[in-house]
Amino acid sequence: MTISLLSLAAVCLPAAATVLSPADQPAAGPSFHTVVPNLVVADIAASLAFYRDVLGFTLDMQVPDTPPYVFVSVRQGDVQIFLNDREIVRKDFPALASRPPGGGNTMYVRMTGVEEYHELVKARTRIVVPFVRQPYGMTEFAVSDPDGYIIFFAQERGR
Repeated sequence: MTISLLSLAAVCLPAAATVLSPADQPAAGPSFHTVVPNLVVADIAASLAFYRDVLGFTLDMQVPDTPPYVFVSVRQGDVQIFLNDREIVRKDFPALASRPPGGGNTMYVRMTGVEEYHELVKARTRIVVPFVRQPYGMTEFAVSDPDGYIIFFAQERGR
């Protein structure tokens, strides 16, 4: 028995049309778009100064409108980070009260211009992971913020 292209199309196309028909497709499910670190910090003013003055982020949102703040959001390009006052979090979410700031958490920021950025920030803060070209294709370094959160800045080699 020989199968021609025409006979194969006659069998496959109706099935493909059924599979590909938008009316028969399930509705789109959940999709993830971004993640925003939501950090609990001991001193909003100190953390804001670090992210703004040392790392070059800009103040994006704040609560209340004037200091002393209990919440701020900082942004650099597409990267956004929330900073929450520990005492307010303690009141609103007691289960978080016993967790230490930083708590071994890290952030990994993919970027371009990592070498220039490293040169910019190395004189402003302590580098906790030296600038390195990793065998997995990334060039990266890390700093620690005032609460002990470790922030890696990384660029894929060749980009």
